[in-house]
Amino acid sequence: MKYLLAVLAVIVLSVSSACAFDFEALTDDTRVFAKNPDVKVSMARFHNRYGIDLVGHIYLPKDFDANKKYAALAVSGPFGAVKEQSSGLYAQEMARRGYVTLAFDPSFTGESGGVGNSRNLGSPEINTEDFSAAVDYLSVQDFVDPEKIGIIGICGWGGFALNVAAMDTRIKATLVSTMYDLTRMAANGYFDSEDSPDTRYTKKQMMNAQRTQDYMNGTFARAGGVIDPLPEDAPQFVKDYHAYYKTPRGYHARSVNSNEGWNTTSFLPFIVMPILKHADEIRSAVLVIHGENAHSRYFSEDAFKLLKGDNKKLMIIPGASHVDLYDNFEKIPFNDIDEFFKTYLK
Repeated sequence: MKYLLAVLAVIVLSVSSACAFDFEALTDDTRVFAKNPDVKVSMARFHNRYGIDLVGHIYLPKDFDANKKYAALAVSGPFGAVKEQSSGLYAQEMARRGYVTLAFDPSFTGESGGVGNSRNLGSPEINTEDFSAAVDYLSVQDFVDPEKIGIIGICGWGGFALNVAAMDTRIKATLVSTMYDLTRMAANGYFDSEDSPDTRYTKKQMMNAQRTQDYMNGTFARAGGVIDPLPEDAPQFVKDYHAYYKTPRGYHARSVNSNEGWNTTSFLPFIVMPILKHADEIRSAVLVIHGENAHSRYFSEDAFKLLKGDNKKLMIIPGASHVDLYDNFEKIPFNDIDEFFKTYLK
């Protein structure tokens, strides 16, 4: 009997320690936004179901008590950004308001891994899975209430957030901020100006030819980073991107958008794999916010039309541009965001 009890004690200890949180301070803190000394931040390491190792920053509220159960939020985006940029800012602010938050680098970007030596890749399926993997990680933390988990998707990750909310029933509330539907843009171009089978076929021809060339070269051609220097006739939204990604305000050495862009062939699956196909089946709460003056506003407005139920809300922020909702505290409606999550994560 003593032997049996000893074995059981070892098993219980092993299970509990598997979910224990080991605080790992940031040794190279390269966050581009102002740090809040009241919010403690630790490295977080987890994996998705493809075995890709993901890296994030987990933010803990002031006076954090490991014996309590907190509501938690997984945060990512914009597409081509890293956790030290906009997602970290959102995570830090929501942690200041009492949530445990996790800002993470998606697969193939930032400090997260990939498959082999592949880097700077986007994938509608894998990036959706990354959000669920973040929910996996939060769900097993002893200080997180697994029934009170929400997500925040910024820019291109707003689309992935809606996609995972349609799939992952553990997610109780979703914030979509300054959203892009990347699959619609890849297939149809901005404002659907390239929405024709012939135009899509031409795109696919070009990218598949590049696939062959990449395989021969053993490297990937890249495109899509923010243009620098800016041409005089650049559209305003391109100037706004430059003002964030290419200046001290938001530049980061690991950010795809701050540097040479994505692998060109990444966008092939985006053309044929629409991510909002089942957005109308999302039963959990959704808050969609977008800037009044954003070039991308139509993505959020059209996505919102797909949503059903009285737990969905669209907010258009007066005077805000697309990039304002990356880091402008005067434009990001954090009080409304806080109230939304307090309502649906209770």
